[in-house]
Amino acid sequence: MKLLLDTHLLLWAAHDPKRLTKAARALIENSESELVFSAASLWEITIKQSLGRQDFRVDARRLRRGLLDNGYAELPITSEHAINTDQLAPTHKDPFDRILLAQAMVEGMTLVTNDRKLATYPGPVRKV
Repeated sequence: MKLLLDTHLLLWAAHDPKRLTKAARALIENSESELVFSAASLWEITIKQSLGRQDFRVDARRLRRGLLDNGYAELPITSEHAINTDQLAPTHKDPFDRILLAQAMVEGMTLVTNDRKLATYPGPVRKV
């Protein structure tokens, strides 16, 4: 199963695994899971770090390299992903989360998140 991890799950998996729920850890560690990260997550980290957000104090370059070295696949943002955000109700205003969900929909992946509001969308999203 292809799993697109949202930004916080990526950060926790890489730097603070104690914050992962048992369900999240089980999915990430499952040998059947194909783990994917989005360029949108690295963009979000870079922007929020530059704004001084304490929960985004990570070197995005090192994180990317570590994810790739640990078998994660990288998903670029395409125009198809961007235009498919129009299929999403305005339930969640965060543009990064919206593009992640659109990517999951277009690519046939499951978006894995800890975000309650994001998990209310119908479709390929799973709260852990």
